[in-house]
Amino acid sequence: MNALNKMLGGRQGVIGLLILAALILVVFPLTLDAFRLNMVGKYLTYAFVAVGLVLCWGYGGILSLGQGVFFGLGGYCMAMFLKLEASDPESTKIQSTPGIPDFMDWNQITELPWLWVPFHSFTFTVIAVVLVPVILALIIGAALFRRRVGDVYFSIVTQAIALILTVLIIGQQGLTGGVNGITDLKTLLGWDIRGDGAKLALYFINAALLFVCILIGKFILYSKLGRLLMAMRDKEERVRFSGYDVAAFKVFVYCVAAGFSAIGGAMFALQVGFMSPSFVGIVPSIEMVIFAAVGGRMSLLGAVYGSLLVNYGKTYFSESFPELWLYLMGGLFIAVVMYFPNGLAGLWESHGRKWLGRFAPRPAPVSKVPTSLTTEKQPTRPLETQP
Repeated sequence: MNALNKMLGGRQGVIGLLILAALILVVFPLTLDAFRLNMVGKYLTYAFVAVGLVLCWGYGGILSLGQGVFFGLGGYCMAMFLKLEASDPESTKIQSTPGIPDFMDWNQITELPWLWVPFHSFTFTVIAVVLVPVILALIIGAALFRRRVGDVYFSIVTQAIALILTVLIIGQQGLTGGVNGITDLKTLLGWDIRGDGAKLALYFINAALLFVCILIGKFILYSKLGRLLMAMRDKEERVRFSGYDVAAFKVFVYCVAAGFSAIGGAMFALQVGFMSPSFVGIVPSIEMVIFAAVGGRMSLLGAVYGSLLVNYGKTYFSESFPELWLYLMGGLFIAVVMYFPNGLAGLWESHGRKWLGRFAPRPAPVSKVPTSLTTEKQPTRPLETQP
């Protein structure tokens, strides 16, 4: 129990986790309508990426500007299964080739490509959602970290990978749906995911998976690996000279971040009902880094708040000030960097903990013991006389 308490961050860490759980699981469902709640669910899918970036960037010192790649891969894997389920022969009987997705029929493809065939299985899809992005992260990490490619060079490479994958998805229109992506996703194992009841259920599933990822992240940071990650971030050469395989640890945390991002992408496809290359490229990847930065790149819970705040700001400003919202968002980011360099988590550290400390039980006063009982009378020394 003591180890679990330390892993959660002590009493204040447990309180912070409970506050976030109450906000997501109680306050939002009770106060928001179905449309707004589904939007919050979409925001929470981005929080998976931000939580992974806290591990990868905040503690590991690996700034990846291509996390949209893994978010998109997870989303496309889930979307492929949903699209095949929606493309049964009865629903597609007006096509030239019934039983295949509509965009394939538009591109004059007459047979389901071999790449799509395994996604008829939901079990395979669930495994692929996590495994495909993790394998790609393993290949990228092993290729770069073994050669000690890091810092800004690693960030540039991840941006290039995001751009390459975006171009590949758009270019292979017959396989991926092109620039429109995979749309018109209707059911999951026969369950209609478009109704308000289904959206509510998916919201809670999404929230539960997010808290599982947060707890996994806390477990990693509490373990010896977490201390090594911080040591590598600050003094990588010293850790390497101590006999540790720095590259292996970097590959591991990079793969964990990729897996978290992929789960978020899969839940995005379920909640929103489509997946497109607009969530894979450089711009969304940089936005995902901003989520972590605003929330605090050293705080797993702060990453969730950062995702909620930034995306709510995008929605509010675009609805209220359609011509100025980009400038307002830029001003928001500048203000956070200038006045809250440690993000929302830093604001909590400087003000929230002090406020919370007011409610902590005060220690009992210690009774004073008379000094006459605790000090011994020092012998007087005779005055020395002048000669």
